Amino acid sequence: MDYRNLGRSEIKVSTICLGTMTWGEQNSESDAHRQLDFAIERGVNFIDTAEMYSIPVKASTQGRTESYIGSWLKRPGNRNRVIVATKVSGRSRDFTWLRDGGTRLDRSNIVQAVEGSLKRLGIETIDLYQLHWPDRSTTFFGALGYVHKPNDHSVPLEETLSVLADLMQQGKIRHAGVSNETPWGLMRYLHLAETRGLPRMVSIQNPYSLLNRTFEVGLAEVAIREACGLLAYSPLGFGVLTGKYLNGARPAGARLTLYPEYRRYTSARATQATTAYVDAARRHAVAPAQFAIAYAASRPFVTSVIIGATTLTQLEENIAAADLSLGEDALRAIEAAHAADPNPSP
Repeated sequence: MDYRNLGRSEIKVSTICLGTMTWGEQNSESDAHRQLDFAIERGVNFIDTAEMYSIPVKASTQGRTESYIGSWLKRPGNRNRVIVATKVSGRSRDFTWLRDGGTRLDRSNIVQAVEGSLKRLGIETIDLYQLHWPDRSTTFFGALGYVHKPNDHSVPLEETLSVLADLMQQGKIRHAGVSNETPWGLMRYLHLAETRGLPRMVSIQNPYSLLNRTFEVGLAEVAIREACGLLAYSPLGFGVLTGKYLNGARPAGARLTLYPEYRRYTSARATQATTAYVDAARRHAVAPAQFAIAYAASRPFVTSVIIGATTLTQLEENIAAADLSLGEDALRAIEAAHAADPNPSP
């Protein structure tokens, strides 16, 4: 397992980060604890969660994932073995049950969210606190083509960053990061940090996979030049890049079988591209899941790849990708498939 600096901070995180959003829905508390034990034994020291997990989002399970992590962290010695990252929900009219509805990235909401996460996690300090998505109207969660809304009243980024600064001074968070953010948003946060003496974002958590390399267009340069690396989520495109859904298959208990509304990576274009990547992996005698994860981990702008699994078998295969180095022939095959249909599922 390789370890990389989290931004310009002193923290080193594993190339593989353990994602947790299925815990509390597809996975029980005991499942979660087994996954944590297994991952730690294999060198993973980084876990990612969010106040709104588990997924799919609903009032009855909101915060359950953090609680499962919290019960594991209570065991002697466990807190010192992991870097804990969580997120505050951005603006939404849908979560009427979260903080009385109307979640925003303002002082009141962020303070309430931090206190809730700290309580559920049972810790005094969150290592990495991330803004789950922007407060303003912009492009994220697969949307492309920015449409400006001049009457959109969003919380000023400086206000959001000032709240995070206060929470750092209080010792409740160590570092801050963004998620589902745009080049303008990330650069604006970095500019505010430089000019106003506010905390510097250490990471950006956005989707990145063989099916969605849009991060490379405007954000890769920022991530490298500004030392604000990518925490790549959905490296398998909701499991699609394993190949298990090809030819119309819907394995029992799999995410897209249980939740067919998750269509982001199942279009005809995505399926055709997936077939090309799976075939390339098999030609090079590599498991398709490892092929996809190893590629993401090899990119110079990536700090860590967030993997999620519902079984220990899946988890073992995914973690093992950290030790896999793709050869030049494999990389050429990836670029050929990408050139044939770039980003079929942004």
